[in-house]
Amino acid sequence: MVNRKDLNPEASPQAAFGARIRRSREAHGWTQEALSTRMGVSSGHISGVETTRKSSSLRFAKAADVVFGLVGTVDTFERQWHEMHNGSLLEGYPEYVGYQSRASEIRLFETGVIPGLLQTREYTRVLADSAVQRGEVTPEQAAERVEFLIEQQAQLVRTSPPLIFAVLDESCIRTTIGGPAVMDAQFARLIEFARQASTSLQIAPFAMGEKKPFRRLVYLLTLPDRSVMSYVESQTQGSLDRELTSVLPLVRAYHQLQIEAASQAESVAMIEQLRKGIA
Repeated sequence: MVNRKDLNPEASPQAAFGARIRRSREAHGWTQEALSTRMGVSSGHISGVETTRKSSSLRFAKAADVVFGLVGTVDTFERQWHEMHNGSLLEGYPEYVGYQSRASEIRLFETGVIPGLLQTREYTRVLADSAVQRGEVTPEQAAERVEFLIEQQAQLVRTSPPLIFAVLDESCIRTTIGGPAVMDAQFARLIEFARQASTSLQIAPFAMGEKKPFRRLVYLLTLPDRSVMSYVESQTQGSLDRELTSVLPLVRAYHQLQIEAASQAESVAMIEQLRKGIA
């Protein structure tokens, strides 16, 4: 092919994305024109993405997943797109999200802030804007971070939703993010979450003291095949773990946390009391 341009996937994340599009296309024996028909974009745009002359969009990545049969899998073009455009996300988190979208059970423990899956858009936006002010991300990355989280939430709205168990350190509801109006809407969202048939919400009060097994974020997933995995974060790094020898102790500790934490009724009452205080 005379005009075929050699690609270097190592040159940049965009180059890796483009090279993967070409590799997938050629594995199916499709020309750029044939792929353009299937994806609903111009062949020139496909050529541009493959050679990094043009940027891919989220719509493009999702269309590629449909065409190449990757929807619902872990290694999607959509995930790769998010990794390119959300460089501020900690290592391991985009991969975790891929598994989360397929999980049958999700267990969350968070300190300081409401877990992402339970955040309102306004609460998320305040956190993202704050990251911009600190110089951690660009305004564009902040906007993409908000949309990334909202998409995560939407992925869990399905015919057979996962069971979601959330234990929040009391600091999550005591820390004011964005002012009274934002917190009032966020408290309403937590109460709504607690009322759903497939969810559980508990607060781990400060009074638990040394009985609290975790001091930082811990997420646990149970997949449809009953395998389990964990995701934990430090200030600068995220880690996804699928080794039973290290994941099962976290699962046991989480069950103990649920036993010691306030009941859902007590937790909702605590949130409602705080909500009255900001009304």
